[in-house]
Amino acid sequence: MTPPGYVEYKRREFCKDVACPVQLELNLQPEGSAEYERTRQKCSVSCLYTTWQFHHWLIEKGYLILKPTDP
Repeated sequence: MTPPGYVEYKRREFCKDVACPVQLELNLQPEGSAEYERTRQKCSVSCLYTTWQFHHWLIEKGYLILKPTDP
């Protein structure tokens, strides 16, 4: 649940913002098509960016990582 006054990270927002070449390929394919899924697998097994880059991008964009206190 998103706290009032905040927005959630949108899927692939980072990828689109940094103009990831894999994301640019995905933009050319219909979502859900066989080619789209093959291209998407590149992200799953060998992302071109590091967690550190993603984490710092989140910070630069003002995102907060929240965890509820109750499990």
